Amino acid sequence: MVNILKHNDMGLIKEPLDVDFVVDPRPLTKEEENAISEFIKADKEKRLAKTKRVTKSQNELKN
Repeated sequence: MVNILKHNDMGLIKEPLDVDFVVDPRPLTKEEENAISEFIKADKEKRLAKTKRVTKSQNELKN
């Protein structure tokens, strides 16, 4: 019988040598907040449009 609950060590994620991860602790300006919100909204609409399915009743309405 296989032990499906066995402990799995996750190990450390090594930071690439040529990449610096910098976090800017200052608060966002309203302009930056709006830019991020607009980007997220546009991306969400794009993803939803990509996965949108046409049902049989919608096809019948087109004809």
